[in-house]
Amino acid sequence: MSSGGLELPPGDAGHEGGPADPAEAPPGAVAPPGTAVPPGVVLPPGTVVPPGTVTVGRPVEIGAELDWGAEAWSEVRTRAQRAGRAYIWLNLVEQRLRAVVAAVLRPVYEPVHGEEWVVAAAGPAGQEWVQRAVAVREVSRRKGYLLDPADDNVLSFLTLPQLRELMVQHWPCFEPYFDDRREVELALDELEVTRNVVSRNRALSLTVLAQSERASARILEILGSGAGVPSADRLPVDAVEDLVGDRYADVVSVHPDRVRLQRQLPAEDLFGGARRLDATGIGLNLLVQNFSGRRMVRLAESGCRTRLLFLNPASSAVKRRERELGLKKGELSRSVEMNILHMRRVRSKLRDPGAFQIHVFDETPRFTAYLVDGDGPDGVGVVQSYLRRARGMEAPVLVLRGGGRNVVRHGQPSRDGDHGLFETYREEFESVWLDSRPVS
Repeated sequence: MSSGGLELPPGDAGHEGGPADPAEAPPGAVAPPGTAVPPGVVLPPGTVVPPGTVTVGRPVEIGAELDWGAEAWSEVRTRAQRAGRAYIWLNLVEQRLRAVVAAVLRPVYEPVHGEEWVVAAAGPAGQEWVQRAVAVREVSRRKGYLLDPADDNVLSFLTLPQLRELMVQHWPCFEPYFDDRREVELALDELEVTRNVVSRNRALSLTVLAQSERASARILEILGSGAGVPSADRLPVDAVEDLVGDRYADVVSVHPDRVRLQRQLPAEDLFGGARRLDATGIGLNLLVQNFSGRRMVRLAESGCRTRLLFLNPASSAVKRRERELGLKKGELSRSVEMNILHMRRVRSKLRDPGAFQIHVFDETPRFTAYLVDGDGPDGVGVVQSYLRRARGMEAPVLVLRGGGRNVVRHGQPSRDGDHGLFETYREEFESVWLDSRPVS
């Protein structure tokens, strides 16, 4: 009993001579109220546990479950990579759609409503979300979040679905510029799943990511933001490459071998429609064995100028290469001869044989390269280095994009004279071509 007349809760069991463990209580004993019973302890038969008895959990090591293993980190990085790719596509689509909406609706509403033209364009149907955008803009102004004056407008605070709503709501204004309203709506609807996943940092499956990239590319094409160069169909510019590709010069992709290259970039896609083709290597199998003679004749007749540079099958360099690969004597040279004969037959069918030149060189081959439209802004190159113990089919492949990309490094303009790998291999081809001999 306390001095205030209140009954105090019982102390530790061991202090007043009582048992230290409830399990040691004699049969028929009553556990005092508030007694803590550890889990797993079986009370003796007859022991009465009054209401209010607390079960105390066993001590747990704090923080042990916070550690991430290699598998967990790999999963997180995969999620971040996929979300990053999707975000870049979504960002491009939203910026492009915002520019289109402004270009079409601003001349209609701004002369009457001034800076409030977006509010007027939203109308009663969009009153709620446009007022929310106005409020967010004011908060951003007060807190100094608007660092670019170009973003100090209500349109910059509209989301992709709201921009879509403006476009659909005023479709008669957009109809002269776009053919199919339904196509635009379906493509934008496909992006909603990805937009929700990315905005909430949830896992994005490869299927949804591929769907969003196709939909984004389609929307950008509909909205008229294509590159406008012939190679757009041969090797489309990837959104990620377009923004961060300068980190890797002009390398578009890297493949561990030629088999994987041809899955992503078949010979028909690479060489079809070319207006200029320069190729150098030992046997040029990627071209000769994967692009039919009839297709090469049609390509040449359509105006493509071709220069093919083979390793001389009678040179000592072929014999050294045969020894490196462990081939029988004369096996590689016969293969090169067959490829040259095949190309001669193609040339013999042309009205202008001068547009289809075949040369041989005697130097040690260092690489094989296929340069398509290398003299224009839409060039594409496929390059492989020769490895000592690996055939050309097994060597790593670099896919290059020509055209002199303007590289920006950490906010500094590129230095005069800087160029990518495409130009390096093109210069090397020209150098070897000058020292080569024509095949009659």
